[in-house]
Amino acid sequence: MNSYPTLSRINSPYDLRCLAEDELPIVAAELRAYLINTLAECGGHFASNLGSVELTVALHYIYDTPIDRLIWDVGHQSYPHKILTGRRDRLSTIRKLDGLAPFPKREESPYDSFGVGHSSTSISAGLGMSLAARAKGENWRRVVCVIGDGAMTAGMSYEALNHAGHVHADMLVVLNDNEMSISPNVGGLSNYLTNILSSHFYTSIREESKKVLKNVPPVLEFARKAEEHMKGMVTPGTLFEELGFNYFGPIDGHDLPLLVKTLRNLRALPGPQFLHVVTRKGKGYAPAEADPVAWHGVNRFDSLAGKLLGKSDGLLTYSQVFGQWICAAAAADKRVVGITPAMREGSGMVEFEQRFPERYHDVGICEQHAVTLAGGLACEGMRPIVAIYSTFLQRAYDQAIHDVALQNLPVVFALDRAGPVGADGATHHGAFDLTYLRCLPNMVVMTPSDEEECRRMLWTALQIDSPSAVRYPRGNGPGALLGDESTALPLGKGAWVKQGQEVALLVFGTLLAPALLAAEAHGASVVNMRFVKPLDEELILELAKTHRHLVTIEDNVVAGGAGSAVLECLARHEVTIPVTQLGLPDRFLEHGSREELLAQAGLDYHGIKVALARLSQRSVEAT
Repeated sequence: MNSYPTLSRINSPYDLRCLAEDELPIVAAELRAYLINTLAECGGHFASNLGSVELTVALHYIYDTPIDRLIWDVGHQSYPHKILTGRRDRLSTIRKLDGLAPFPKREESPYDSFGVGHSSTSISAGLGMSLAARAKGENWRRVVCVIGDGAMTAGMSYEALNHAGHVHADMLVVLNDNEMSISPNVGGLSNYLTNILSSHFYTSIREESKKVLKNVPPVLEFARKAEEHMKGMVTPGTLFEELGFNYFGPIDGHDLPLLVKTLRNLRALPGPQFLHVVTRKGKGYAPAEADPVAWHGVNRFDSLAGKLLGKSDGLLTYSQVFGQWICAAAAADKRVVGITPAMREGSGMVEFEQRFPERYHDVGICEQHAVTLAGGLACEGMRPIVAIYSTFLQRAYDQAIHDVALQNLPVVFALDRAGPVGADGATHHGAFDLTYLRCLPNMVVMTPSDEEECRRMLWTALQIDSPSAVRYPRGNGPGALLGDESTALPLGKGAWVKQGQEVALLVFGTLLAPALLAAEAHGASVVNMRFVKPLDEELILELAKTHRHLVTIEDNVVAGGAGSAVLECLARHEVTIPVTQLGLPDRFLEHGSREELLAQAGLDYHGIKVALARLSQRSVEAT
């Protein structure tokens, strides 16, 4: 830490608050350099964290954390927060197995007031904490919610703002605006106005004027409207004022003296306050400033050359397979419409947007709206494709039931990031989709075993006049060749892969490859089930007649998953046979690579082989 002499002295926010105010820019500079140099070696969320350095320093300097509650929305911009709260020396372990969590996590630090990972939850959680402080008489406790501009597209944020304004909660919402669309408003005049609006003098004048004029309602109303009109001309905060917040900003989120002064003023104010700060993603690192999307989440990179060091194995990812397929589908059928809740790059829809802009809809971080929008399109004869991560569809479960499945509408859910996703951890694993989808009437659920089968299942989904889901993992497959023809699969039919004896492996999805390798050593049969719903009951009953033991394999939780569907089928037909269910355990998986997490769950080649060996041993003992 010799390169960071001031930062190395900060092991908690208390140490930060012991510094003179004029030392804070030095802290920010060293903190930014430490982020760049550390993440160049270990990877992680990058551009967003460079943009939140000064804001983080100012917040921990002014607020008495952790007594004051600081909540980060999503949390991908919280690395500076982790560094300043005693986790500096462990930053290189972030997102790795047994290392620092990728997002704020209550179990990790008392400074992580609320566990996050999904978007737009901070204001609701912060309001709950503010109301709890009021109920307990802890009126000295402050609550701050830091939310990004993207998260403000979600309705949940406005629901919370509306409620907070109604109950006049003592809390501060900081909008970290890094889109730069309002940059012309950032400057001397805006900073000067915010300084005035947040000052004790202005606040006291405003409140005293209300008291004086309260007995003269017409004059009071005129004064209120005049104030609102004057502020509305120079600030974009009228909406937040109407929701009951005092709006301040926009201000430069990289001007530390201004941030400290403004936050010091706001901390003393009662009621709901809203501070709008403008920051720049990738601040202080030119390549990230120039392309914040590419530098949002990185693996390792060359910090001097500004070059990302990505993998180049030549294999297509499942997201790329989907991206190619939806372009082909749209070219063949003018009814095809693509929808994504703010995941254009991650879901592989960049080319689709470029080629079919009139049929592309990025709805922002609004999963509920995305699903009901698809339902409305389907009602009018369109063929909507909702490209969404498995973990994010959870946020629109009511809409999937009420607005799609109940009405039997032909909406295709392309579920990316199914199963363990790796470094993003518990909030992002797609561990539950087979369970929560297969129980829905009218829903078809498919689990491809490789890239080509994924493509064929997507074509199959497009032919079905009912809702359907194709779920596939993060990353690339085994390298199956993609065909050119748009051929569908027979609905609800599995396929034999290997004929064996005694034990049969019923595989759902991309674990087919390790299952087949494990089966070779034990002479087991292997079938690719393909469909979780409708289930190939004929094939299951055939396997039950010709084998003494069935093993179901899936990268979904065992509870209620594909293996449960097999057991239900056997019970329905009054067939008794031992069944072993291999799947994800009944707990939230932590972060680590997908391969590490599958190995922990016993779902890699070695784990499946061990499970088969145990069955063989039991068979020997039974004889």
